[in-house]
Amino acid sequence: MSSKNKIDQEVIDKIINLLENIEFGTVQITVHDSQVTQIEKGEKFRFALKKGNEKLRRVNGD
Repeated sequence: MSSKNKIDQEVIDKIINLLENIEFGTVQITVHDSQVTQIEKGEKFRFALKKGNEKLRRVNGD
């Protein structure tokens, strides 16, 4: 990677923040001409089903 294509620290910080704050899901980084142009986060929330009248319980721990 040449110096003109260095990744901006703001972009790196955003990616790190997204990765640190997602439990289940995806972080998709779009690159055009060696530059990050877009970051998408898709987060999933999983629940365990209970029988009878019991409530649903989140699996992710939140």
